[in-house]
Amino acid sequence: MFESPETAARPESSARVTTADPGTDALAAARDHLLSLQHAGGWWKGELQTNVTMDVEDLLLRQFLGIRTDVETVEAARWIRSQQRSDGTWATFHGGPGDLSTTVEAYIGLKLAGDDVDAAHMADARRWILEHGGIENTRVFTRIWLALFGEWSWDDLPAMPPELILLPPWVPLNIADWGCWARQTVVPLTIVCTLRPQHDLGISAAELRSGRRPDTSPAPLMSWDRLFHGLDRVLHGYERFPVRSVRRHAMRRAAEWIVSHQEADGSWGGIQPPWVYSLLALYLLGYPLDHPVMREGLAGLEGFLIREQTDTGVVRRLEACQSPVWDTVLTVQALRDADVPRDHPALRRATEYLCAEEIEVRGDWAVRRPALPPSGWAFEFENDGYPDIDDTAEALLALHRAGDPASPDVRSAIERGRRWLRGMQSHDGGWAAFDADNTRQLVTKLPFCDFGEVIDPPSADVTAHAVEALCVLGNGHDTAVRRGVQWLLAHQESDGSWFGRWGANHLYGTGAAVPALVQAGLPRDHLALARAARWLEEHQNADGGWGEDLRSYVDSDWIGRGVSTPSQTAWALLALLALERHETTAVRRGIGYLEAHQRQDGGWDEPQFTGTGFPGDFYINYHLYRQIFPLAALGRYRRAVDGG
Repeated sequence: MFESPETAARPESSARVTTADPGTDALAAARDHLLSLQHAGGWWKGELQTNVTMDVEDLLLRQFLGIRTDVETVEAARWIRSQQRSDGTWATFHGGPGDLSTTVEAYIGLKLAGDDVDAAHMADARRWILEHGGIENTRVFTRIWLALFGEWSWDDLPAMPPELILLPPWVPLNIADWGCWARQTVVPLTIVCTLRPQHDLGISAAELRSGRRPDTSPAPLMSWDRLFHGLDRVLHGYERFPVRSVRRHAMRRAAEWIVSHQEADGSWGGIQPPWVYSLLALYLLGYPLDHPVMREGLAGLEGFLIREQTDTGVVRRLEACQSPVWDTVLTVQALRDADVPRDHPALRRATEYLCAEEIEVRGDWAVRRPALPPSGWAFEFENDGYPDIDDTAEALLALHRAGDPASPDVRSAIERGRRWLRGMQSHDGGWAAFDADNTRQLVTKLPFCDFGEVIDPPSADVTAHAVEALCVLGNGHDTAVRRGVQWLLAHQESDGSWFGRWGANHLYGTGAAVPALVQAGLPRDHLALARAARWLEEHQNADGGWGEDLRSYVDSDWIGRGVSTPSQTAWALLALLALERHETTAVRRGIGYLEAHQRQDGGWDEPQFTGTGFPGDFYINYHLYRQIFPLAALGRYRRAVDGG
């Protein structure tokens, strides 16, 4: 059932005072605030906030390795407790509903920290968990963590044989068929699930068992579910009697693959899941904690920890990833929208940083594009194996708009990046995030894949960013761009919006697609653009802002609806401004919302999560989105009003 979004305004005392000249004071304050956040190294990076499973799994990893300390446990537990909802649950995003697996993991983390199971907050959590099926109904990844400590049977988990690593790229289910984040996670998990360890947790999770098995009603005879559950039974049989020489070879190859994919900062892919599972796999294979790979991996995690003083003491939380390149390329463009000149010291430092961050070595993407010369930009500080198309498109726009056009470093980086971006187009005309043509659905049918996306098909938001970048760089009449435009038009939703894969949700997709199509030369009165504008205007909130709750990924009643947020309001405005609707009531009210909710220091508050990792499962609060996108919208509005 859809619930009407709340539209509460900020207290009068904390809002900025608006003037008769809309947007001018807000623009200057936002610009100065964002400039003040630049790091000396030339980059910007806001916190990338997710949910408490990151913190629980960090404690469980350290428990498994025998290195967990009381101090880090106490600090993490404070953070976990602070995120509990009034009904005793933990959610995957701010204001979201309780999530069973997240709540189970949080309960175990707090019990590990010594919380009394009879305390009210633990009793409430336990009651809710049992009402929703207990640990028997949790996702596969949660049950893997339980199996690591003997709290779940390995026999009751899907089989994941390491022989997967031996399949050539043309064979279905080979590792290139998985999205990059999934393949980096699956390879170490094949080792973990083969060795089936059971370490001492020091506590029991028995009270979280409901005694009810999940629904195991047989699937239709002719269905993928029936086929793959049959395959899982066959693989479980093979696990008992593997071909030992093949198994040894596969384990060795998997270990070599893991080690070869470690990044310079000790991470794997710069993201939490493959990082922790790679450490577990190598440890189980006999790598001691003082081995350079293990030592660097554990040390690297320290750089992803945030410690913050609160009224209850220091809290400790782990970022699932870090986004310095992404934050920087978006910030650079927002500052240019605010008329910060190219030769401003902040932009000079930023473009120098971005030029240095170009990746000129081959990664896994080359499996599908072996002849394509390397280039691209990654999301993180260190992730040479996985430059991504989205960051690359936005980096090219940032360098084009802010870089010194006479600089050979800037010109050559743009040319290499443009060639790589164009070459990563999928055969259907769209662009995905990390790989080209990573669209084989077969892997998604595996019983193992009950959480998040495991393939990387083209999406509207990434395709739009690629089209926009190529057009701005002068490739508007290129065949690749024309095919990208056709892909976007073919994937417009029936209501006039576009689905947002990496941001929440249809507001993000529409906010990306409309400016790209305008840049590609689509007339502003084109039916597709008129339908998009109508959809945006129909979904504006009473307070003048826009918001879309993350439940829109699983419940269509929430599409385009939710509490107004600065970032989502800005996405809607960027689309409407691209259509030259700056004199409309909708745009004026949107600008008014941004002004009314701006802090005195020029920034905005936004506890809501508006970033997406896995639709329906994993979400992100990018702490700089609330600063970057409103500045861009205010800047483009000011330029439109001034006739620029």
